[in-house]
Amino acid sequence: MSFPVVFLLIWAGAMAAWWVVSRSFKSADVDKIKSRILDNPEKQAKKAKAASPLQLIRADESGRNVLMRILAKLDLQTKLQVLIEQSGLKWRPTRVVHGSLALFGAAFLAARAVFGVPYLSLQLAIAAAVSLLPLVYIIKTRAKRLFKFEEQFPESLEFVARSMRAGHAFSVSLEMLHREFQEPLSGEFRRTFDEHNLGLPLDAALLKLAGRVPLLDVHFFVSAVLLQKRTGGNLAEILDKLAFVIRERFKLRGKIRAISAHGRMTGIALTCIPIGVALLMFYVNPAYVSFFVEDEIGNIMLAAAILLQVIGYLIIRKIVTIEV
Repeated sequence: MSFPVVFLLIWAGAMAAWWVVSRSFKSADVDKIKSRILDNPEKQAKKAKAASPLQLIRADESGRNVLMRILAKLDLQTKLQVLIEQSGLKWRPTRVVHGSLALFGAAFLAARAVFGVPYLSLQLAIAAAVSLLPLVYIIKTRAKRLFKFEEQFPESLEFVARSMRAGHAFSVSLEMLHREFQEPLSGEFRRTFDEHNLGLPLDAALLKLAGRVPLLDVHFFVSAVLLQKRTGGNLAEILDKLAFVIRERFKLRGKIRAISAHGRMTGIALTCIPIGVALLMFYVNPAYVSFFVEDEIGNIMLAAAILLQVIGYLIIRKIVTIEV
C-alpha cells in the first residue's frame, strides 16, 4: 500500500474520531445546560465554588479545534475568515479546510483507481487542483459580490444625499438603505447602522465597513464622512460629487477593458495551448512524455517549464491590467 493511500486512511480515521469526540462534547454541554436550568440555585452555587479556575481553563481548551490551532499558528485562519465574510458565505474556515482535504482524497482515489492516471506525481497534481475548488469558489463569489456592491454604490450615495437634504440624519439615511436597496449593499449598511445603534462610535462603524468591503470607492466615502465630521461642510454635496466620480470611473474602466481585451485573450491562449498539448500527448503517446515524469532531470525541466509559464501569464496580466 502506497504512502498517499495510508495517509488518506489515517486522515479519514482522525476526522471520524474528531467528529465523534466533538459530538460527545456537544452532548455533554447540552446535559450541563439542562442540569443548570433544572437544578436549584443553591446546588449550582456549591458546584461553582467546587470548580477551580484550572478546571475551567482545561474545559475551555478541550473544546478547541486542533485544526483551528494550526490555522491560527500559520496565520491563515484570519485571512480565510476575512475572505469568507467578504464573499457573503456562511461557511466556517475549518469546514472549508476539511472539505478541501476530502476533495483531495476523493480526487486522488478517483485518478488512481477509477480513471487509471499512470503517474503518481500527476495523480497528486490532479488531487491538489481539485482540493483548491472551495477556495476558488470563495474567491469568485467574493469578486462577484464586490462588483455588485460597486455597481449599487453610486446610487446609494445619491440616495443618502437626497435623504439628508430632506432633513434625515446621516445614521438614519444609512438605515433607510437597507429597505431601498438589495444585497449586498443593504446588508452591509444595515450592519453598519446596527453597530452604531448598539453603541459603537460612527467612526469605528464606518472603518469596519471599509474593512469588510475593500473597495477604493468605499474608502473615499468613509474618509469624506470622517473628514466632514471633524471639519464641517456640506456632506450631501460631497456625496453627490463622489457618486459622479465613481460613475466616470466605471465608464473609463469599461473603455479600458474593451481596449485590453485582445491582450487578455492572448494571455489565456498562450497559457492554455501548452497545457492542452501536454494532456493530449499523455493520452496519445505516453512513452514520449514519460521522461518528464519518471526521470529526475525531466522533473526539473517540467517544473521549470510550469514556473516560466506562470511567470509569463502573470507578466501579460500585469501589462493589460490598468488601474483606474
